[in-house]
Amino acid sequence: MRQSLAAIVLGFESIMMFFAALVIFGLKALPAPFALGGGAALCILLIATIPLLRFRWGYWLGWGLQAVIVAACFLVPMLAIVAVIFIGLWVYSMVKGAQIDREKAALAAAEAETEAPSEA
Repeated sequence: MRQSLAAIVLGFESIMMFFAALVIFGLKALPAPFALGGGAALCILLIATIPLLRFRWGYWLGWGLQAVIVAACFLVPMLAIVAVIFIGLWVYSMVKGAQIDREKAALAAAEAETEAPSEA
């Protein structure tokens, strides 16, 4: 569940960072190659991280990308509102997703335990 929730957040963040790159370009906070190229690179990294979530280090990469998004807030302070929302969603997906995964594992273990004696 944590992987699914994190993938959804990263997917929507990639869309948000596309528009953020356009805002940074439009406000001339960075030169065009840096604003558009950096925004495109970040969007690609966000999307490329989704299949890497099956590995533990994929989540750490996701946290690193959250830090990059916070750094973008220094260029356009109004992006902080969007960053806070998405980082909140990321934290929620990490906490609640892990909790649901633990509950599902405990339920599966309990079911396996109750089925094992009846088969013997």
